[in-house]
Amino acid sequence: MRATKIVATLGPASSSPDVLEAMIRAGVDVVRLNFSHGKAEDHIARAQLVRDVAARAGKEVAIMADLQGPKIRVGKFEGGKVMLENGQRFVLDAARTEPGNLEIVGLDYKDLPRDVRPGDTLLLNDGLLRLTVDQVLGDQVITRVVVGGELSNNKGINKAGGGLTAPALTAKDMEDIRTAMSFQCDFLAVSFPKSATDMEMARQLANVAGEPWRHKPALIAKIERSEAIPVLDQILRASDGIMVARGDLAVEVGNAAVPALQKRMIRMAREMDKVVITATQMMESMIVNAVPTRAEVSDVANAVLDGTDAVMLSAETAAGKYPVETITQMAAIALEAEAADDVSIETDFTNKRFGRIDQSIAMGALFTAHHLGCKAILALTESGSTALWMSRHNIKVPIYGLTSQQTSQRRMTLFRNVRPLLMPKVSDRDEALAIAERLLVERGVLKPGDTYAITCGEPMGHPGGTNMLKVCRVG
Repeated sequence: MRATKIVATLGPASSSPDVLEAMIRAGVDVVRLNFSHGKAEDHIARAQLVRDVAARAGKEVAIMADLQGPKIRVGKFEGGKVMLENGQRFVLDAARTEPGNLEIVGLDYKDLPRDVRPGDTLLLNDGLLRLTVDQVLGDQVITRVVVGGELSNNKGINKAGGGLTAPALTAKDMEDIRTAMSFQCDFLAVSFPKSATDMEMARQLANVAGEPWRHKPALIAKIERSEAIPVLDQILRASDGIMVARGDLAVEVGNAAVPALQKRMIRMAREMDKVVITATQMMESMIVNAVPTRAEVSDVANAVLDGTDAVMLSAETAAGKYPVETITQMAAIALEAEAADDVSIETDFTNKRFGRIDQSIAMGALFTAHHLGCKAILALTESGSTALWMSRHNIKVPIYGLTSQQTSQRRMTLFRNVRPLLMPKVSDRDEALAIAERLLVERGVLKPGDTYAITCGEPMGHPGGTNMLKVCRVG
């Protein structure tokens, strides 16, 4: 039973019901809708497709709406692309509206001339091209090509070391938040946040947009800017989780810095009881190949061993030739890595104090289940918080989050080592415990003679009210 979750991006390669169902059956836990592409009606239709196909597959799958963020890109070229040579002069013109050529191109990002100064390095097309700023004249940024190559329409621009002032939330993002709330997305991923304020603003906008449905999504901060690193703890506090978005981040801080940052971000997220997704180019070669490279296998395995909640696929499932095979391979890699992982529950609790009863109960359940060799841990939870706390610690015992709230069930799909299940809402504790055991027996998880740990709150049905731990044996 795989603990690490898989996030897959929906796109042309995976939008048919049959392919999507095969992907869900192969192991997809969360489907990502990329708002950088498509119109509002496209996303609404795809969200409905996910709900319908997941129901057909008999699995609850969450939906993540990923906002585009600021368009920091060059404009279009007369022939669609140019070939820049090392040492040549090249102008980025914020005022230009006509197509560009070998000497000059317009900008989607009009504030670039105000954000750069002579000596700055600009990285284009995911860092494949490198330009040095010679001077800024009005709306024109005059550069010298240091590392040339092909530059085509609408390729991205990054500034080495960060420092671009583009706001995280654009007018398009604000409209897209309203669209995402119309189908009650479970997770909202915010691109390019620089501070906790960006996340707080996104949460406020989402909560207001979701009010007609009484829906509040979980917020994921995509860590893509170098400015986000020094204030990572503040961003984490303002979010429900983070995404280690290694593409743009690597361009800004340098490729060599990313592996250590990835480990640090995963560790910080787990310590602060937040979820973490590791993303970008995890199985990139499988866009065109039926098997991953050995380096990709190691990359996925190392993220799993670091403790990431989920690993994410982008173009591999959105536009690749082998979307289902990619899911299958990723699931197999995660299982192998988890099997080799060590469990040391005791060290997690050394010198630790718990200020909340519900959190103490969650930790007690882990300790007890580990040492008794329980078959499973059952967490009866309204909000999902008890299951989240349990999932922050590495344990081989599977955790089942049982809730009467569908929103909580879908949110728990992203928690490492948690299997969310929907159960009826009951007010009697003994009845709830009996229903929980019966659900797990019916699914073949528990059988007569098995021992399991179960947590709940008394009185029932109050979020944050977990105050009881019971160890049971199936009769």
